[in-house]
Amino acid sequence: MNKKFSTAWKGSSQPRKQRKYAAKAPLHIKRKMLSVNISKDLRKKYKIRNIVVRKGDTVKIMKGKFKKKTGKIVEVFTKIKKVTIEGIQVKKQDGSKVNVKMQPSNLQITELNLDDKKRIKNMKTESREKTEKSKENKTEEKK
Repeated sequence: MNKKFSTAWKGSSQPRKQRKYAAKAPLHIKRKMLSVNISKDLRKKYKIRNIVVRKGDTVKIMKGKFKKKTGKIVEVFTKIKKVTIEGIQVKKQDGSKVNVKMQPSNLQITELNLDDKKRIKNMKTESREKTEKSKENKTEEKK
């Protein structure tokens, strides 16, 4: 099996190839896989559908054992594509509590951490690009 990451890979319907791509991806690509969808009011405000999750974002859990609970992101594990949320813990056999690592696909951002000015700037450029693409598509359809 090839040990290197393939940049030529476009996609596959086979789950084994999808898992292989995700597992071998470099960190800058794995980071993009940490994107989380945004609540409806934030979608209207920022005109984007999803964004890469960051420490400090407030999220709502949409699936699983802790469904409908909310909390702040405490830690982001880019290598394993998981996040931990404040207050979401399980009790171990010895009685100690440990944070649960959650998949970002099961979360929804309810409040963004806007401490970083670059993040705000990127959100604005993303929304601008999407509106320009949609305008181009509409003009092409009319022709």
